[in-house]
Amino acid sequence: LAAIQSSYETAVRGMASLQQMHRSGPHIKTRPPRQPLDGKPFAKGVVLKTLIKKPKKPNSANRKCVLVRLSTGKEMVAYIPGIGHNLQEHNIVLCRVGRLQDVPGVKLKAVRGVYDLAHVVKKTQ
Repeated sequence: LAAIQSSYETAVRGMASLQQMHRSGPHIKTRPPRQPLDGKPFAKGVVLKTLIKKPKKPNSANRKCVLVRLSTGKEMVAYIPGIGHNLQEHNIVLCRVGRLQDVPGVKLKAVRGVYDLAHVVKKTQ
């Protein structure tokens, strides 16, 4: 009976007194940071694979993306803006922070006209 009673006492903890709460201050949860590049604006990366991703429910398209190994060591998916691209495996791209709202998991965008990713080619009439 004593063993049961002692385990019950440890499970039920009393409320903190006003003095204890005053001393410790308010309890604020620390959230993990939501920074894909750890607060840096750009990161250089090597293309591992070109991907085509589909957007979420109301939208319908084929979003051109690349799987990139960044200089920070992370592997992330980056979106290629504009119409048409020339990226292949082992190409080097500069990635900036910019979420693609309708594709889950894409938090970076590739910068056109830097390293191996060319500018958008203008259509001739």
